[in-house]
Amino acid sequence: MSELRFPDGFVWGAATAAYQIEGSARDDGRGPSIWDTFSRTPGKVQAGHTGDVACDHYHRYADDVALMAELGLKAYRFSIAWPRIQPDGTGPVEPRGLDFYDRLTDALLDRGIDPIVTLYHWDLPQALEDRGGWTNRETAEHFAAYATAVYGRLGDRIRTWTTLNEPWCSAYLGYGNGVHAPGVRDAGAAFAAVHHLLLGHGLAARALRAAGAEVVGITLNPADVQPANPASAADAAAVRLVDGLQNRIFLDPLTGAGYPADVLEHVSRMVEPTFIRDGDEKLIAAPIDLLGINYYSPTYVAGRPDGAGGGAYPGTEGAVEFLPSTGSLTEMGWTIEPAGLTRLLERLAADYPGLPLMITENGGAFPDRAGEAGPDGGPGQVVDADRIAYLDGHLRAAHEAVARGVDLRGYLVWSFLDNFEWAEGYLKRFGIVHVDYLTQRRTPKSSARWYQEVISRNGL
Repeated sequence: MSELRFPDGFVWGAATAAYQIEGSARDDGRGPSIWDTFSRTPGKVQAGHTGDVACDHYHRYADDVALMAELGLKAYRFSIAWPRIQPDGTGPVEPRGLDFYDRLTDALLDRGIDPIVTLYHWDLPQALEDRGGWTNRETAEHFAAYATAVYGRLGDRIRTWTTLNEPWCSAYLGYGNGVHAPGVRDAGAAFAAVHHLLLGHGLAARALRAAGAEVVGITLNPADVQPANPASAADAAAVRLVDGLQNRIFLDPLTGAGYPADVLEHVSRMVEPTFIRDGDEKLIAAPIDLLGINYYSPTYVAGRPDGAGGGAYPGTEGAVEFLPSTGSLTEMGWTIEPAGLTRLLERLAADYPGLPLMITENGGAFPDRAGEAGPDGGPGQVVDADRIAYLDGHLRAAHEAVARGVDLRGYLVWSFLDNFEWAEGYLKRFGIVHVDYLTQRRTPKSSARWYQEVISRNGL
């Protein structure tokens, strides 16, 4: 088999998120987040797990960075915990919180690893949620102030800044069907959250740019939405509706086209969008230099009058049937279809030309198999052939998109470490590095060593 080389300068790295790995939930002045509250609410998270300790990265970051360097990572995407910087979401900055990210940034740079910052990966300060959270316009304004404070400390060393991670999840899973924090189930609240998240992005992007940020972007989880029957007009309509709710409602205003008319019409059936004010769409369309793409699995839909719809897609009841996953699945029950990544990247490049792309998350949860215990009592070799196959397939799909002319700048595997997987607690493992949550021992899996080779040859 011939080698597949990626372009010179292609960025290879890994990603994590603050609440999923840091732990130290009450240390050094950190305030409570919506995920602290949600995970302590009975029945919300599997097995009652919380992020109180997680991977203890807050104390073990130096060793983790050393392991990143050993694996040859060129970039590391991490998120800043807003409650560490402003415990109540507003007001004075907690210097000890900034000190941690200061140390982490220096440790990365000392090892030749480029830090990529995500300013918001779902851990809203609880005090802001108590005032309406992302349904409250003021939260967007506070987010811009927070972004400015973080840039003021780290902006001299960090080149790439992304505002939000997957606002679709924050809005629809947090305020629509309530399976994520803060656990609200209200279609109107979900759409208000969509708008205020985008507004927060726009305000923060402008503030970062004014402060001197070199690369400003946002990370979305756009879906590769496919019809059950390509010849069916009803299925095509279902694709259009779901695509509007997951993709175009974010991408169009971000790139200056404003909210799509068909999406606004759909929203208006459930809530009058009075939260959209004159001038907001211009603010949202602050120029961006990079679009982060998180991709795991395609979405297949059918148009059916008795369709159950999906709680994460308000208003799809009685119109859309989401098809169950088929074929090879991850432990999350997600279909493994690398071709969906190629289709998605090509579609984005065609519909939103001139916008550089980076795969900021891609990976799979699998039931890893530990070999015989090592001499130090660790798990020995952790064999994860399924994950290697998943990553290999998706990297080949990414390379195919590059070969077809897509401006793809890099690939960040999800995730560097096994971690707190939101509502799944610690029961699902995405990491290329195994974490023993009792001892906090890190063990690179077979996939980590495989990825190390991919990076060293810049390809497959």
